[in-house]
Amino acid sequence: MILLEPNSFVLEHTLLERFNSDKPEVVDITLVDFDNVVYHLNSSAEQRTLLTLSVEMKYFKEAAEYGAHEILQREYGAYLVAASNAQHQIALQFDMEKLPADKAGLAKHVSLLKRNVLASSFYRAFEHWESQKEGAGPLMATHYRDNEAIYVQAQQDRVTVIFSTLFKEEVDRVLGKVFLQEFVDARRQASIQNAPQVVYSSREAPMEIRHLPGLRQDESAGYVSFVLFPRHFADAEARENTISQIQLFRDYLHYHIKCAKAYMHSRMRARVREFLKVINRAMPDRSTGVAEKRTATGRYFRPQFRHSPTSTPQQAEGEW
Repeated sequence: MILLEPNSFVLEHTLLERFNSDKPEVVDITLVDFDNVVYHLNSSAEQRTLLTLSVEMKYFKEAAEYGAHEILQREYGAYLVAASNAQHQIALQFDMEKLPADKAGLAKHVSLLKRNVLASSFYRAFEHWESQKEGAGPLMATHYRDNEAIYVQAQQDRVTVIFSTLFKEEVDRVLGKVFLQEFVDARRQASIQNAPQVVYSSREAPMEIRHLPGLRQDESAGYVSFVLFPRHFADAEARENTISQIQLFRDYLHYHIKCAKAYMHSRMRARVREFLKVINRAMPDRSTGVAEKRTATGRYFRPQFRHSPTSTPQQAEGEW
C-alpha cells in the first residue's frame, strides 16, 4: 500500500529540472494528472527565460463560483497571467532570472495547484460553519470527472462531503463494495474513533443530494458520505490536512481496487503453475513400460489363440 500525495509529483519534478537548469532551453511539455487535468509547460525561442505553465481544468468554472479565483490570487498572485489559449483556464509565468532562492519550495507549491483549486468548495463550507448561520449552507457540487462529482454542504454542527463514483466493471463493483464497507466497519475500532463518519450506499443517493436531477441510481453507481466534525477543521493545520486527504479518496479507492485485482491474478497464475506441476508428475513414463518381445528373426512376438474344431469355446479360450 502507498499513500498518495496531494501534489503532482511529475509536475514538481519537471518544474524543478527547469528551475535548476543553467541554460534556458525551448520547452514544450504536456503532463496529465488525476481527474483529467492537463498541464502544458512551454517557452518560446525568443524568450527562453520566460517559462509558462498553462492548465486545462474542466471543472474550473464550477470551482470559480466557490472562490477559486481568490485562492489562486492568494497562492500564486505574483505569477498569474492571462491564459493565451481558450482551452486553458489558468496560466502561470515564471521568469527564470528572478526565481526565489527556494526553488524546490516553489516547484512544490505550484504542484499543489489542482489541490488548491478543488479546495474552494471546502473553504466556503468551513467559512459558513464559522459564521454560525442558521440552517444548512448551499450544496456545492464540483463535477471533477465525467459522471462523477464531489458534493459539499455545511451544517450548523458538521460538514458533509459526498463522493459519487462509478464502477465500469462487475469485478470493480464487487471489490469497491468490499473496500467501502470496510471503511464503515473500521470506524468501530476504538483506536480510530476520531475519524470522520463514513456512510456508503449503492444505487440510492443520500438524502442531501437526492433531489438533484440527472443522478445515476443503478448498479454501477455508488455514493460515499463523509461527515466532518469541528475537530477535523477547527484549526488551520487540521483543516488543510483534511482537505488534502479527503480529495484523494476516489484515487485511493480505485488504486487499491486495481492492486487487489493484480494480486488476485498473480495468485491465480501461481496456482495454475502448481496444478501443471501435479499433472506433469501424474503422467506415465513411456520409457518404463514393458518392452515388446521379438523373435530371432526380428519379428514381433504376439501370442495367438488356436481354435480346434472339436474343442468347445470354453476349451479354446485356454489353448494357445
